[in-house]
Amino acid sequence: MSRKKKGKAPSQRQLRVGEELRHILAELLGRGDLHDPALAGKSITVSEVRPSPDMRHATVFVMPLGGAGNVVEIVGALNHAAPYLSHEVGRRITMKFTPKLHFELDQVFSEAEHIESMLRRPDIARDLVRDDTDDGA
Repeated sequence: MSRKKKGKAPSQRQLRVGEELRHILAELLGRGDLHDPALAGKSITVSEVRPSPDMRHATVFVMPLGGAGNVVEIVGALNHAAPYLSHEVGRRITMKFTPKLHFELDQVFSEAEHIESMLRRPDIARDLVRDDTDDGA
């Protein structure tokens, strides 16, 4: 599933707020304050935060480092902890509304790995290698 959605590109404000939210959430998750057993000892990368145009909701794309553990369980635990995390974000950011957070597994890493493995296949690599006997003239 791709993260690209049809429609307008995000505004500069959305991009700026998303990046600020990403930094705050990375700090919160890095401290290890969440006491959920599914998150204990897990390092989680926050790769992107995409706020809605009205800034009331934000989708947080995450990936456990090294693909550690059951990623579905980890994302579920993060969604369970979302109200607490949203409260903590609200204490650190000055906005009219604190966005409601929704966590999703970041598929970009697995998509990139899939493309990389396809490019390494001999039948595809053969087509990518420039034929030195052909001058291109």
